Amino acid sequence: MANFRFVSSDSDLKPYADFRLARIDGQQAKTLKQFYEQIARELRFPDEFEFGLESLDDALNDLDWLEEDKIAVYITDTDAFLSQEKSDAKKVDVLNILDAAAEDWKWVDEEEEGVASRQLVILFQPSDSLVALFEKEDFAYDRAV
Repeated sequence: MANFRFVSSDSDLKPYADFRLARIDGQQAKTLKQFYEQIARELRFPDEFEFGLESLDDALNDLDWLEEDKIAVYITDTDAFLSQEKSDAKKVDVLNILDAAAEDWKWVDEEEEGVASRQLVILFQPSDSLVALFEKEDFAYDRAV
């Protein structure tokens, strides 16, 4: 199963009813700074979070401060998401971090690593531009469950 999933409507979110749902509004996340502000607020990142890709990666691979063990990041208005960045490169960097973090959580062995196991799912409201980017960059994705 791919780490990225497209959901067309809120009714497609039913399988994630028991997840902590972090909603990222693409209209309000046209820049990386705006995205960092939203995800930090939605997932209650610690004060040490710095607005950068490395810090995002570190935070998504920790999540120790959250009580929930199932987390879904849901990005809506994907045509607008990071649209004010000069190129798709930054968006691809963010997508790579989200994909890698979701994949890494699949392989956490709680007993071996002493880290609570979690499930991280990345959901997107589909758009033509996002599908085209996923195809171009060879990101695997699933349609709604």
